[in-house]
Amino acid sequence: MASLKSITLTNRSPRQPIKNLPQSVEVDPDTTVEGLKVLIAKETKLGDFNRIGIYDPTTKKTLKNRKARLVDEPAVVSTGEVLVKDMGYQIAWRTVFVVEYFGPIIFHALAVAARPYIYRNGDGEMSRTQWITFAMIMLHFFKREYETLFVHKFSANTMPWKNIFKNSFFYWAVSGVLCAYSIYHPNSLAAKADIPAIDAIGVALYCFGEFMNALVHRYLSSLRSTGGTERKIPVGYGFGIVTCPNYLYEVLAWIGVILVSRDWTVAVFISIGAAQMISWAKGKERAYRKEFGDRYKKKRYVIFPGLL
Repeated sequence: MASLKSITLTNRSPRQPIKNLPQSVEVDPDTTVEGLKVLIAKETKLGDFNRIGIYDPTTKKTLKNRKARLVDEPAVVSTGEVLVKDMGYQIAWRTVFVVEYFGPIIFHALAVAARPYIYRNGDGEMSRTQWITFAMIMLHFFKREYETLFVHKFSANTMPWKNIFKNSFFYWAVSGVLCAYSIYHPNSLAAKADIPAIDAIGVALYCFGEFMNALVHRYLSSLRSTGGTERKIPVGYGFGIVTCPNYLYEVLAWIGVILVSRDWTVAVFISIGAAQMISWAKGKERAYRKEFGDRYKKKRYVIFPGLL
C-alpha cells in the first residue's frame, strides 16, 4: 500500500498566493482531501476550510472527491505534493439552490397578486388555464425547494459565493420575471385558451413527469450516505435507457406546462435548461464509464431516447 508521511504544499496561483502557507504538512494514511483542507485552513488561519482548493500536481485539476484518501491519489503519492488555492468566500450549495428556486415562487405570486397594477386592463379575472399554469409552476418550485432541503445529498459542500448571482439570474429572470409577465398578461394565449382537452393532456404529462422525477431523486439520494461522496450504478426508473432519466422527466413535466400555458417564454426557459441538462448528463455518463468500467452498461443516449 502506498504511504505518505508529509505533503508538500505549492500555491496554485503564484500571483495570488495563500499567505502563511506552510511548505508541508504531516499526514497519515487515512487523511482525506477534506482533512487536508482542514489542516491547511488551520495553519493559514483562513477560517473556513471549504475555501481551500486542492489540485492534482500533474493535471492541475481539482481533487473533487473530498472524502478520497490522499494515498489513493496516484499523482499525489508519486510526487508527494498538492497544489493549493484560496477559492475565496464560500456559500453552501443547498443555500444557493434554495435562493434560486425562491425567485420564481415570489415573482409568479407577485404577478398574480399585483396584476391590476402591472397590466392595462389587468383587473379582470384570470382564465382557468392561467390559474392551472400558475398552480403547475408553483408546485414545481415548491417541490424543488422541498427536495433541496430534505432529499438531495450534495457531493460538494460549497461553491464561491459570487456564483449565487450567476446561478440565480436564470431562474429569477427567465422562469420568474419573463414567464410570469407573459403568462398572466390579459392578452396571453393562456388568457384566451378554450380547449380543455389540451389542458388535460398537459396536466397529465406534467403530473407524470413530476412524479417520476421525484421518484428518481429519492432513489438517487438513497444511493449515497449522508455527508458522503460515493457513487453507485443506478438501475431502474429509466436508468437502463438513458443516463439521467430525472432530466428526461423534468423536461416532460415542462412540456406539460408549455401545452397548458401555450407560452413561448416557458419554451425558452426549458430549452435553455435542457441544453444545460444535456451537458451535465454527458459529464455524468463519462464519469460512470470512468469509475465503473465494464460494470457499467454504457448508454448511447443521455436524456432523450433515440435523440440525445
